[in-house]
Amino acid sequence: MSDMMVGLLFIFVIMLVYFALQYRQTTDQLTGAERTRTEILAQIEKRLKEQGVQVVVDYDTGVLRLPEDVLFAKGQYELSPGGVRAVSIVGREMARVLPCYAFGLPRRGCAASPHHIDAIFVEGHTDKDPMLGGMDNWDLSVRRATNTYRQLVLGAPDLERLRSLPPSEKESVPILGVSGYGPDRPVDTGDGEDAKRRNRRIDLRFLMATPTETGGFGQVLVRR
Repeated sequence: MSDMMVGLLFIFVIMLVYFALQYRQTTDQLTGAERTRTEILAQIEKRLKEQGVQVVVDYDTGVLRLPEDVLFAKGQYELSPGGVRAVSIVGREMARVLPCYAFGLPRRGCAASPHHIDAIFVEGHTDKDPMLGGMDNWDLSVRRATNTYRQLVLGAPDLERLRSLPPSEKESVPILGVSGYGPDRPVDTGDGEDAKRRNRRIDLRFLMATPTETGGFGQVLVRR
């Protein structure tokens, strides 16, 4: 009986060590992916500020934020002339940085990284003031996000070629996508005009993927 108990205890210890190593490996992968995402955003932010395009970067959530007053007139979904210029610059700088962290384009001068981008969502957001006429805030947010997406790829057509996995793989998809949230995801819950202005925005949300145990890719970094 004592020999059986020792054997069971030995098996339990081996399993505990195995799961501890697995947990440590997964934690290291997620931490590494977050670090890589921070590097990507920092590179893009630096390039944009050098060209006079002011953006807000939330490194914790992986968001590069374009305020409404840079892009649109209040209640409008067509980019202003200044918005066209700003989004075109954003697209060109993304096209210079992202090939090092995605698939589909040559990687030139890139340091080796085990982490890559799984998706970038172009998200439209509005304040909670009701729209007049036949369009509501959800319509407005989607149209703004769609027009921003179109201008990004018009200014940098290579962005449409960037994919989540090598193009030869079945699960490979474009990394750019569009979504609209209307007033449902405010960054400021206040009722004043400053709060409303901050909530009217376009967010570029970066999601990373980390290597799986088998050496492939596809374990998506959890959205926050």
